[in-house]
Amino acid sequence: MKRISVDIGGTFTDCFVVWDDKYIETKALTTHQNLSLGFNEALESAYTELGLTMESILSGVDSVRYATTLGTNALIEHKGPRIGMLVTAGYEAMVPLSRGRGYGEGLDELGKQNLPDAQRPAPLVLPHMIEGVRERLGFQGELVMPLDEPDVRVKIRKLVDKGAQAIVVCLVNSVVNPDHEKRVEQILLDEYPSHLLGSIPVILSHRVAGRKGEYVRATSAIVDGYLHSTMYHAMSQLEQNLRSNKYDKPMLVIHNSGGMAQLNSTDALQTIHSGPVSGISAAEHLAKEADLGSVVATDMGGTSYDIGIVVEGGIKHYDFNPVIDRWLVSVPMVHLVTLGAGGGSIASFDRMYNAVAVGPKSAGSDPGPACYDRGGMSPTVTDADLVLGYLDPTNYAGGHIPLNPKRSVFAIEETLCDDLDVSPIEAALLIKEKVDSNMANGLHTELRVRGYDPEEFTMLAYGGNGPLHCCGIASNLSIDKILAPPMSSVFSAVGAGNMHQMHIHEMSLFMVLYDSNTRKVFDDYTRFNDIVAELSSRGQNDLLRQGMNLEDIRYSLELDMRYGNQLVQTTVVVPKHTLESAMDVMNILQQFSEDYGKRFGEGSQAPEAGIRINTVRVASFVEHETVHFKHIKPIPESERSAPPEPIAKRTCYFVSTGAKAIETPVWRKTDIPSGTEIVGPGIVASDVTTYLIEPGWKYVSAEQGAVWFFRTDAKN
Repeated sequence: MKRISVDIGGTFTDCFVVWDDKYIETKALTTHQNLSLGFNEALESAYTELGLTMESILSGVDSVRYATTLGTNALIEHKGPRIGMLVTAGYEAMVPLSRGRGYGEGLDELGKQNLPDAQRPAPLVLPHMIEGVRERLGFQGELVMPLDEPDVRVKIRKLVDKGAQAIVVCLVNSVVNPDHEKRVEQILLDEYPSHLLGSIPVILSHRVAGRKGEYVRATSAIVDGYLHSTMYHAMSQLEQNLRSNKYDKPMLVIHNSGGMAQLNSTDALQTIHSGPVSGISAAEHLAKEADLGSVVATDMGGTSYDIGIVVEGGIKHYDFNPVIDRWLVSVPMVHLVTLGAGGGSIASFDRMYNAVAVGPKSAGSDPGPACYDRGGMSPTVTDADLVLGYLDPTNYAGGHIPLNPKRSVFAIEETLCDDLDVSPIEAALLIKEKVDSNMANGLHTELRVRGYDPEEFTMLAYGGNGPLHCCGIASNLSIDKILAPPMSSVFSAVGAGNMHQMHIHEMSLFMVLYDSNTRKVFDDYTRFNDIVAELSSRGQNDLLRQGMNLEDIRYSLELDMRYGNQLVQTTVVVPKHTLESAMDVMNILQQFSEDYGKRFGEGSQAPEAGIRINTVRVASFVEHETVHFKHIKPIPESERSAPPEPIAKRTCYFVSTGAKAIETPVWRKTDIPSGTEIVGPGIVASDVTTYLIEPGWKYVSAEQGAVWFFRTDAKN
């Protein structure tokens, strides 16, 4: 296997190269003005190590895969085109009203409660750019009012005259019957052919989101249209860079559903959070292969801290109505929680509480932390880590980024020391204590809200700063074991390399499987089978268009089901994809009852309310060869060896010991063989990350570069 996987983050571009039996991990600063520059720099280190050239490595790999947060950043920064929108007449206020709750979506609980300061986000589509067209379809797709085509033509001209750079079409009940939306698209192209309208994107809501719910479907289409041009130009730039260096295969883009597709089969909305999702996918793969049980994946990079849960060695949680930035959308997304806590997170003085605040603002890669010496004036978590002695200023990022400790001290002094009346060391300790506690609180909340006990989980710590802060985070929790996985600094890029090509298609409907009033069981098998066949066909065509073989395509069928008019839906994975008899229907009802009981408690089932399907979902996928992890579990204590002599000692400061200077031994990771145990405090340095062994913890090396951390007073 020869493969290049890239995770383009807000601060660093991570690159993972598989070349036969060699695994190479490299990093470079993200170049936002041209993403290909950061990619080329990261790839240069890899092909130099292999003794190859840029052209020879790109012509020899089977695929190049990209995960990126570019869409997320563009949405947050409101860098998008002027959008025009066509809706069903009478629904013009649907998006501006945002169901009366738009002021709170995307905020934390304190922000939602602060009603006097509650404000809606700046709209992505202005109210005067929304036009209503006369038409109406019923909830089952039946025709109520035909499309008034002359009215459509008038409204399209209005939007173009107002300067619309993208057109979004969202008509009522179009997910059940998309005929009117498709006809609007035809009319628009008739009025403004491509040679007149140019490359203006036309976004039909039923193609972006296949579930009912006009508002979330509208916001999904708006976000997709808003990001379309940004993503298209950025990804095209990356693709042109590959083509100019002899890469002649399709470029693959990671989706937030946990799959990937070629660029021409990717919507902009599908790329949101694709980087963190890749990390969770890698965690799932590792948990299965290494038999780790339940794991909580934590990715601490330069900008954010991402949390995901994988239960029982392979069960992921999904969000089908996630909040992206401040917008509620409808898109299948692997569930994750993102906190504004990374190496570049800016520390400031909180006057209300007379304390240190960290994040959510980040210094990013440009200008970066103060210690980068590139003009950054605000202290960051990385600056604190440098002042506390954890980082080597001459060998940070393999020596590619020299650090200036004086800049860090100056930034901390100017921002915090006078207000807090503390020394720079004490201020740096407060920064570290605050960021670690913030991440611990987020981790604890995510596990407890979902009903899980942190003690039952192994914490995976990856990302450039994950192994540096994991002990401090876990010290605030009841977690006794931490695993820094193989290739931990580029673990999300590793996950991108393990992705399968997959497309998810779904349809909202009203299908009663059991009518409690008539006690009748569903018997329209043809209707159900036709829907599944249509969704499977869409996924199959997507994959065939990308050059996949028909015999390699696999399918997974999921049904969102509920009792009566309950608001809560339960997703049921159905092994048999066709209905042929009443027994097939009864098997689905039985499976739904069992899954519901597991989730809400046995005896909570309510078949007397009726049972219905709200959404039919088909995932079509082709499996690819993956990176295999070795046996990475720690060896027994009795078989562990002592560490070699450290290469140096460094004066460090730890939260648990206060402002007391401690001479801390430093090792190179390459000098530590598998099975070595180091009792903290200590530092193990590599070219791409730093492993900090805090007092009260010990470091145990394992196969394939994996590292375990255990509390010294815990059984392991």
